[in-house]
Amino acid sequence: MSLEHLRGATLSFSARPDDENHHGVHYFDDAVVTIDDGLIRSVLRLDQFEREGGRLEAVDDLRPGLILPGLVDLHVHSSQLDIIASYGRQLMDWLADYAFPAERAFADEAHAIDVAEQFLARLFEFGTTTAMTFTTVHAHAADAFFRAAARVDARMLGGKVLMDRNAPGDLCDADDGQAATLALIERWHGSGRLDYAVTPRFAITSSPAQLAAAGDVMARHPDVYLQTHISEHPEEIAATLALYPEASDYLDVYARHGLLTDKAIFAHGIHLSDAELERMRAAGAAVAFCPSSNLFLGSGLLDLERLEERGVLMGLGSDVGGGTHLSLLATAADGYKVAQMAGKSWHPLAALDAITRGGADALGLADRIGTLAPGSEADLVVLDAAPGTLLAQRIEAATTVAERVFAYIFLGAEHAVARTYVAGVLRHRRQPAQDRPTEVVR
Repeated sequence: MSLEHLRGATLSFSARPDDENHHGVHYFDDAVVTIDDGLIRSVLRLDQFEREGGRLEAVDDLRPGLILPGLVDLHVHSSQLDIIASYGRQLMDWLADYAFPAERAFADEAHAIDVAEQFLARLFEFGTTTAMTFTTVHAHAADAFFRAAARVDARMLGGKVLMDRNAPGDLCDADDGQAATLALIERWHGSGRLDYAVTPRFAITSSPAQLAAAGDVMARHPDVYLQTHISEHPEEIAATLALYPEASDYLDVYARHGLLTDKAIFAHGIHLSDAELERMRAAGAAVAFCPSSNLFLGSGLLDLERLEERGVLMGLGSDVGGGTHLSLLATAADGYKVAQMAGKSWHPLAALDAITRGGADALGLADRIGTLAPGSEADLVVLDAAPGTLLAQRIEAATTVAERVFAYIFLGAEHAVARTYVAGVLRHRRQPAQDRPTEVVR
């Protein structure tokens, strides 16, 4: 039996942390994580590890690193790496000016294959080990994404985008997209650690017939996921209700077509009404909070506390390329700012929970990923400030776990992720950095 032992501080959650007593927080300042055949076998304090016969010479010492569950991105577009930080007005204009032209390039299958490999490498670079991913309308782009993920045994979710109106003609399905979707489900859903998500972009770009076809797929395959956008921008909401006048609200558009289920992840949800949130909670659907893109595109400020009070499942989405970074640490930092703008505070441990266990729970996968519980899949990220960085200086001054986490969230996007493990295999190791601060020239 070949075991791998990683030593460092460990932090994970079994419930959303309470700001006052940190209920659900599991922290060891010096522990050993043992990996066995792609699974977490145990997480033991160092003294307990030694008492149970563990040998320190067999341990990979990652101190002062902090070992966490791999990060979970609930909403990202793999086709939009090249348009991150593209200047452009607000949502509908940005789609026309940047997103659609970028997605057009995926008609070239070789391009789709190349980008899929780049995309996964970039995710691992920033500590993301699971992502719910929009590819493009091209079936071969979804196929390329799943093939790339299968090669590295990553737990990934994704789907071919469905669009049949109000988009460039060469990016619209010639039919309702059902046949291509069913073929991809047959090929990839439940294969290894992969899951399929039926993916209508949003109601504006899908006709009633296409949404009905998507609902039919969900009815035939109830264990398949649904991902789409909802209530991101006021102009989008008005356009949606004009196209679907029979609907009582935006969520009702999807519900009428069988798309409101406990497998549904709705990106954004900034402007959802109380009634919509209650129906979402009752269905067990989740919101992907995308603060970076919401700020970048001026879409609005999600009220996190309102979601929590109403019991709606929630995780974070980088929403690249409307989002400005693949790093979920940077995304959580923007989430903190959004809460501050509402006069509220988002505790750093609650933010970290949202990109680990919270995201996994929204997917119904918290028994497999998102924690360091024995038996969970060994998707891990090791945070450790690169020497000579401002982050390293701030971490040195931190006096509590929450302070350390907060520093990683705000300063760690580029310098914090030292290692990423996918199913127990090291898939990213940070390149050695300078061991001294940059010299100041006077």
